[in-house]
Amino acid sequence: MVLGLAFLAVPPRLVMTSPWWENYDTKEHFLCPENRKVDLERNAAQAALISGNSRTTLFREASEDPALIFRNDELRVILRGDELILERLPQKITCLRSEEV
Repeated sequence: MVLGLAFLAVPPRLVMTSPWWENYDTKEHFLCPENRKVDLERNAAQAALISGNSRTTLFREASEDPALIFRNDELRVILRGDELILERLPQKITCLRSEEV
């Protein structure tokens, strides 16, 4: 699958959340290029990247890097301060934290 911005192109009325049993204690909002919005719900072991009705589960990667890194077989997500980097090499998208999404 090509990363691009197509995976972020979902009508805003189709907003999804994670199931309660996954127990994500942190939910953050990010604004990506072309005014695309994503949410990152996370805990110490895993995360869910949510865009409209699309939800991807990722698992924490052990790293010496001070950033939080989550990944699955297709996607790597790096949370560094107010930046959220979505990687599906060779493509990268950088999103910025947003209080209102």
